[in-house]
Formats: sequence, C-alpha cells, structure tokens
Amino acid sequence: MNSNQKKEPTNSGSGFTLIEVLIAIAVFSVGLLAIGSLQISGTQANASAKWHTEAATWASDRIEKVIQLPYGHADLSDLGGPHPDITDGNYTMSWTVTDNDPIDNTKTIRFTVRWTERGRPKNLSLNYYRADL
Repeated sequence: MNSNQKKEPTNSGSGFTLIEVLIAIAVFSVGLLAIGSLQISGTQANASAKWHTEAATWASDRIEKVIQLPYGHADLSDLGGPHPDITDGNYTMSWTVTDNDPIDNTKTIRFTVRWTERGRPKNLSLNYYRADL
C-alpha cells in the first residue's frame, strides 16, 4: 500500500441507530419505574407490619396481666359490657369477657386493639380462654 493512497472507510453496519438507542432507554426507564414502585410498596408493607406487631405485643402484654388475676376478679367479669378503653399513643384497647363460653366454667376474653394507619381504621383481636379450675 502506497502512502499516497487513501483508505476509504467501509460501512460495516455494526453500530446502533438512534431509534434503537431511544427504545433501549425507554425500556430501561420502565424498569427503573417498576423498581421504584416496588420500593414504595415494600416500605409501606414494613410500616404496616410494624403497626400490627406493636398492637399484638400490647394485647399480649395485657393478656399476661389478666392471666395472673384470680378467676372471679372484677376485671374478669362481664358486668357492664366492654371494659373502658385504654389508650397508649396511637393505639386504643378494650376487652370483653363472656362467661360460660365456649363451655361451662370458662370465660372468653376478647382483646381488641384499634388504631389508624394512613387514614384508615385498623384493628386486631385476640381471644383468651380461661377455665375455673
């Protein structure tokens, strides 16, 4: 090859066109938006789990206090219907006692914890059964 001869560029067609690049960017953007949406949903689910866990822990704590009471104690009486609400921060708890349910000489104690989560009312109920031994 002579130094005076110029080499002409060859078009092998091995590049990307502008349309292909724009389509790739659009697909990538949709993927990023989906990941962002999943992140938001995951964060909200974790927050909801936190609320439920705190409510269940508070109700379980109250159940353990009731377990220590004698069978005929006033807090285990169903006179007057539901016990007054107890409030702790965002949570409100009440409980009702039903005698001879599900069988004779037993009491069913239903604890209900209520709270508001993202503007919607939520509640959690736990039942405890107590027998007169």
